[in-house]
Amino acid sequence: MINELKTIILTGCLALAVTHLQAQDKPLTIREAYQLARKNYPMIRQQGLIEKTRDYSVSNAAKGYLPQFSVQGQATYQSAVTEFKLPVAIPGVEFPSISKDQYKVYGEVNQTIYDGGNIRTQVRSHEANAQVETQKLEVELYKLNERVNQLFFGILMLDEQLKQNDLLKKDINLGIKKVQALIDNGTAFKSNANTLKAELLKADQRTIDLNASRKAYLEMLGLLTGQPMGELAVLERPANLVGGGDVNRPELRLYEAQNRSLDVQSQLLDVRNRPKLNFFFQGGYGRPALNILNNGFDTYYMTGVRLNWSLSGLYTIKKDRELIRNSRDAIQLQKETFLFNTNLTARQQNAELGRFTQLLSTDDEIITLRESIKTTAAAQLENGVINTNDFLREVNAEDQARQNKIMHGIQLLMSQYNLDNTLGTNIE
Repeated sequence: MINELKTIILTGCLALAVTHLQAQDKPLTIREAYQLARKNYPMIRQQGLIEKTRDYSVSNAAKGYLPQFSVQGQATYQSAVTEFKLPVAIPGVEFPSISKDQYKVYGEVNQTIYDGGNIRTQVRSHEANAQVETQKLEVELYKLNERVNQLFFGILMLDEQLKQNDLLKKDINLGIKKVQALIDNGTAFKSNANTLKAELLKADQRTIDLNASRKAYLEMLGLLTGQPMGELAVLERPANLVGGGDVNRPELRLYEAQNRSLDVQSQLLDVRNRPKLNFFFQGGYGRPALNILNNGFDTYYMTGVRLNWSLSGLYTIKKDRELIRNSRDAIQLQKETFLFNTNLTARQQNAELGRFTQLLSTDDEIITLRESIKTTAAAQLENGVINTNDFLREVNAEDQARQNKIMHGIQLLMSQYNLDNTLGTNIE
């Protein structure tokens, strides 16, 4: 029984280990990096706070439909009270006198019958404000894409440079073998091989530098996405994109939400100046009560319908509407400025795309020529026609041509995704 339990536990551990390794081996795409960065960013938790604030505010506003209770009390002293006097005195008849100190404690219940749409409009106002805050959050989260692009394509650039550096070391090793053959035959000096070996060590140092930079970039990308990445992490090279399209950024939806919020504010102005109708019930205890002829403490109640129509808002409604109109104009100005700057950036990025495309069109031809020259130089080195410095010059020239192609290719790809991010066409 114990052996079977050990076997089950060991099998489970192996399955988890295999699953973990498979998860590590799966290449990370740039779209996944966008999503992970968004989910991991601390500010994303603000979305929950916005929703809770909206729900609480809407719930509180909706409670305006419930009966409203209030309790009040007062104690007063008056300089004069109502007195009952007859022109002639009537024997045996004495009218009560009312005390100048009076007391009252009462409770009142109000039930809204008609509020001019005030509560309903307040609910809309809270919802509109929540939409504005949500879109502000979306604008901030969208900025993460640019940071992801810088790290993601930086790692891809380093990967390509590491591959090219390996090719460079192969060429140097080939030269070392050819020179060593000449040395063994007594037709070359040992210093010639040392020159190539020194260049090979420089290439090894470059590998160390590139790996260190790659590790640092992976750590930063891991912190941004919340997914720890080891040195063996693999990034999937994104597909080429076709540039162009209309601007579809979160900022545009923010401006729309702000305009809708102003629409609700305009409705609140109308609601504020409408009459309000309430049912009320008031019950209390005091001296005097409703019967002023009774100077003692007594209970009382009254009920009915109360109309309240405040017209003081009419004094300022015109200017209030002007303020809303000014706010709307300011939003429109912000939108136009944003579109102007975005289109200007997109035009610059399109120009960059064209430049890198043209450079790439000649890179292959340059590499072909440099490779041919290097092959000839290797044969000449083998035959003792040129020295190691001449050979290294041609090897480095070919390496530089390949490095240029790598740089232009990654820059072109990064420019495509930067343009995609600038226009917002990556938003689903």
